[in-house]
Amino acid sequence: MAKGRVPRHVGFIPDGNRRWASSRGLPKQDGYANGVEPGLLLFEQCKLLGIEEVSIYCFTKDNIKRPSVQTESFKAASVAFAREIMARGAAVLVVGDATSLQFPRELIEFRDRRGTGMKVNLLMNYGWEWDLAGLESGGLRSQEVSRLELIVRWGGGRRLSGFLPVQSVYADFYVRDELWPDFEADHFEQALAWFRQQDQTLGG
Repeated sequence: MAKGRVPRHVGFIPDGNRRWASSRGLPKQDGYANGVEPGLLLFEQCKLLGIEEVSIYCFTKDNIKRPSVQTESFKAASVAFAREIMARGAAVLVVGDATSLQFPRELIEFRDRRGTGMKVNLLMNYGWEWDLAGLESGGLRSQEVSRLELIVRWGGGRRLSGFLPVQSVYADFYVRDELWPDFEADHFEQALAWFRQQDQTLGG
């Protein structure tokens, strides 16, 4: 891979919001709101780097099993982030089960992509089984999302947690131990430096 080149499509798993809040003596649900500003910083960083498409794991079908005060805070933070990046010119697509009441009604119109800037795919009320079930009627439910080249996860977890399983098949996977609200731009710069050192032959 050429020096300085960036991946076309990057996925982000911003984990550790609740642990971050607990470590500061705050209610767990407070961690989500504190994850919005880091997300905006990362969004601007990706735009400056010329990345064409990003996918962000907002909340999953499994996340809604959490206490309602947490799930409501999680959804509110996700909606706040979505609205702000729309205002900043992102081409937003929200991917997830919109038939459920857990899907934010404010974002129903974004089941079809809106906008003309950098593509941003937000996974909300997303589940890998829900996604793959679309194959029974002709295609993935996330079929508008392209193949991922790099996935970056914060919070130390070494698993995909169901994140876009088909698009992730050849993605390189980079993990940061820092909790998501402690994001710094250098985290992503280091991820890109690591990515440039990986084998990009895709098995060829």
